[in-house]
Amino acid sequence: MFYAIISEDIANSLPLRKQGRSAHLARLETLKTQGRLLIAGPHPAIDNEDPGEAGFTGSLVVAEFDSLEDAQSWADADPYIEAGVYAKVVVKPYKKVLP
Repeated sequence: MFYAIISEDIANSLPLRKQGRSAHLARLETLKTQGRLLIAGPHPAIDNEDPGEAGFTGSLVVAEFDSLEDAQSWADADPYIEAGVYAKVVVKPYKKVLP
């Protein structure tokens, strides 16, 4: 089943994001290689694909896991958590309908 991992950043998280980015992306690449990643990306802090120094307010990952517990465990091990980027992370089951 798919699960949505919805993360909210702390204020002014950009420097911390930069520190943990390569490890964060490596985990997403693993999901992608395994064919389990539906979508992933950050939420820009301003209405622009490249928000520059405005940074980001959070992230969304939708990926396939065996259970809610597995999805939560994967989310809890995100390098952005260790780096202090996220203030809050919510994991929910997700049902893909379209496209």
